[in-house]
Amino acid sequence: MPLFEEHPQRHALNDEVHSRPPVPLNTPELVSYLAFLHVDGSADLEPAHLHQLAVQLGLPEPRTDSGHVSLDAGEFRLRWERHSEFSSYTFFRHGAGHGADPALLTVPAGWRKGIPGQLIVATQVEVRDADDVPPETVIAREGHDFTPTVASQVADGAAWVLTDFRIVEGFSRFVVFNRSLTPRQAGRSVQRLVEIETYRVMALLAFPVAKDVGRLLARAEGELADLMDNMGNSTSTDDERHVLNRLTRLAAEVERSVARTTFRFGAAAAYYQLVRQRIEDLREVRLDGYPPIREFMDRRLAPAIATCATMARRQEDLSGRIARNSQLLRTRVDIEIERQNQELLAQMNRRAKLQLRLQETVEGLSVVAITYYASQLVQYLAKGGKDYLAPATPEVITAVSIPIIAGLVALGLRRMRRQLAAEEAVPGH
Repeated sequence: MPLFEEHPQRHALNDEVHSRPPVPLNTPELVSYLAFLHVDGSADLEPAHLHQLAVQLGLPEPRTDSGHVSLDAGEFRLRWERHSEFSSYTFFRHGAGHGADPALLTVPAGWRKGIPGQLIVATQVEVRDADDVPPETVIAREGHDFTPTVASQVADGAAWVLTDFRIVEGFSRFVVFNRSLTPRQAGRSVQRLVEIETYRVMALLAFPVAKDVGRLLARAEGELADLMDNMGNSTSTDDERHVLNRLTRLAAEVERSVARTTFRFGAAAAYYQLVRQRIEDLREVRLDGYPPIREFMDRRLAPAIATCATMARRQEDLSGRIARNSQLLRTRVDIEIERQNQELLAQMNRRAKLQLRLQETVEGLSVVAITYYASQLVQYLAKGGKDYLAPATPEVITAVSIPIIAGLVALGLRRMRRQLAAEEAVPGH
C-alpha cells in the first residue's frame, strides 16, 4: 500500500469520536457528578491536581492533553472531561445499596475540596435494580427525603427515571430503576442525565444577562425615541450635532452590550439544543400522574431560553435602528454643512470678483502712474539734449512719448497676466 502524506491531526480527529465513551455501569451503582466553571486560569491547574490524586492513590500519572482522563482506584472510579467553559468530574461507586454514602465521599477529602474552579453543577445519580424495589412503591414512600416531581420511562421502557431538579444539601438527585438495561445502556442513560442537568444550568447562565440587557434596552429604546423627536424638532446645525453626539454615545453603549453578551446568548442556544438532543436520546415514555423530562424542560427551561433569544434579537435590532438613525442624522448634518459651504463659496466668489475689479482698477492707475513717471524721464532727457533735437522741443517729444509709453506698459501688464494664468492652468503649480 503506498504511503501518503498525512494531515498532522488526522488520527487525533478520527479518535475524537471514540474519546469519550460512556462508562459501563453494573446495577446497583452510585454516581456523583461535579462540574466546575473555568475561572481565573483554573483550567491550567487541573492537570496537576489530577496528577496529585494519581500519586496519592498509587496510580500511573494520567495524560491530560486529550481533555479526558479515567482513573480506577478500586473503591471508586473517576472520569474527568474538559469542555470549553467547564470541566466535569464523575465518580462511580459500584455495589452500594440504598442509603449508602455517595460515591463522592470515597474520594480523599483534601483532594476533592481542592478541585480548581467554581462549582456550577453537583448531582447524585443512584442506579437501582427495579426487581429489588419496584419504582411504584418508591414513589409512594420516599416523600420524607425525596419527592419526585418528574418521572418517566426511558430507553423504550427499559428503565425508570425519577427526579425533582432541586438542590438539596448541595446536590440535585436522579434515581434510575434498571429493568433491562445493559451496562453500556445504563452508562449512556446516566451520562445523558448528567449532561441534561449540566447543559440546563449552563444555558441558564444567560438568563441573568438577559434581564440586565432587558433593563438596558428599555432605557435605550426610550432614549432613542426622545432623540428622534429632538431630531425632528431641531432648527439648527448645532441642535442636530448635539443629537448626533448623544446618538453616538448611545450606539457605543449598545455595541458594548452586544460585544459582552453575544457569546453568552449564543452559548445558551447551543446548550439548549444539546439539552433537547439528550432528552430525545432518552426515548421517554410518559408515566401517569408525572410529567416527563421533556415536558418539564418545555415548561421551565424553554421560556427562559426564549427570553434570552428575544433579548438578543432586540439588542441586534436596536443596534441596527441606532445605526440607521445615525446615518440619517449624519446625512442631514452633511447636507446642512454642504449648503453652508456653498454659501461660503458664493461669498468668496463675490469677493474674488470684487478683488478682480479692484485689481483691474489698480492696474489702470498703475499704467497712468508708470506713464507719468516715464514721460517725466523722457522730458528730462529731451531738455538735456534740446540743442541736438531742434527744431523739436522737449514738450513735443514728451507729448509724443506719452501714448507710446502707455501702450508699452499696458501690453507688458497684459502679457504678465497671460503668463500667470497659463502657469495656474498647468497641474502642479
